[in-house]
Amino acid sequence: YGDKINKLKIIGITGTNGKTTSAYLFYEILNKIGKKCGYIGTIGFYINQKIRSLNNTTPDIYDLYELLLECYDKNCEYVIMEVSSQGLANKRVESLKFDYAVFTNLTQDHLDYHKTLENYANAKRKLFEKTRGEKVAIINKDDPHHEKFMLNENKNITIGKTDADVLIKDYSLSHLHTKIEFSYENKVYNTQINMVGSYNVYNYLTALMLVNKLGFSIDSIIDITKDLMAPAGRMEMIKYNTNSVFVDYAHTPDAVINVLKSANQYKKGKIITIIGCGGDRDRTKRPIMGRVAEENSDYVIFTDDNPRTEDEKQIMNDIVTGLNKVNHEIIFDRKKGMNMLKDNDILMILGKGHEDYQIIGTEKHHFSDQEIVKNFIKEKNNA
Repeated sequence: YGDKINKLKIIGITGTNGKTTSAYLFYEILNKIGKKCGYIGTIGFYINQKIRSLNNTTPDIYDLYELLLECYDKNCEYVIMEVSSQGLANKRVESLKFDYAVFTNLTQDHLDYHKTLENYANAKRKLFEKTRGEKVAIINKDDPHHEKFMLNENKNITIGKTDADVLIKDYSLSHLHTKIEFSYENKVYNTQINMVGSYNVYNYLTALMLVNKLGFSIDSIIDITKDLMAPAGRMEMIKYNTNSVFVDYAHTPDAVINVLKSANQYKKGKIITIIGCGGDRDRTKRPIMGRVAEENSDYVIFTDDNPRTEDEKQIMNDIVTGLNKVNHEIIFDRKKGMNMLKDNDILMILGKGHEDYQIIGTEKHHFSDQEIVKNFIKEKNNA
């Protein structure tokens, strides 16, 4: 494998949230400027377009090497990979070296596997010990854990709001786009991205700096920014009369807070949130998810999200533990909720994003939040 794979420039990106969007934006930018790039991650395997879905964010080592060989055989110069903590802990990227490494953020997730946040962070740190060549590391300095990933042997480039290499000077949000002002190497830049949410400022600047370090000017990247779109299921908007429906993959407490705070910044009516928690996964985050959803929404519907082999009632009991307010209800059928929209409301459908299935027991059943929303709107329009 090595002779071919070592000819690829390999970029690894790790973090609790933001991996998919940052990686996909990088993939998009490179392809739009005429450089062939492969993407391996949560939403699948892409070269030019989606080739197939993957079972894991970071596939098993033999599958991963086959994907990298396919990238080489199809003349990719670059490959960007989402590198999960479990992928690192289970040695799925063993013997691979990375020309560039990225840290997005670290918040509570996967503690059913790692047990402690420290173990979780140490697993992610391994990516930054596997650098080669340029040894460039892009680090979110505004994350409280950032120093753990700033290894002396790497060329660290920080992104943040204070005392960072890429300095976020200002940004403004609407329900359609985000304007950004930032500076790098004593020059100020302004751009606008077709995404919402302050967290997407970091995702975009991460992708931009990676492409810049490959030798492309920031101005040339800004020129094509208007053509960039977020990956499927990342604050994906569907209009319904005067209402906005957003489908997002947010499935950690931090991600839920971020997307709901963004929605609150431009809401005119109410924010209604549909959310659940996966079965057979970290139970400790469930009451946190319930609390942050309720605190940042006008009304919440707690519902199924891949219950797997766990009792759905037990999952719901965990989520609503400690909730005192009366602005929520439990509806196990995830399809309901659209009927609550009136005028200028925002419906946030969180947790599944790009997924087109529901895992009940050990079986996958076809289920798409986007399809349900679009079918509902179609039925209403034809009524």
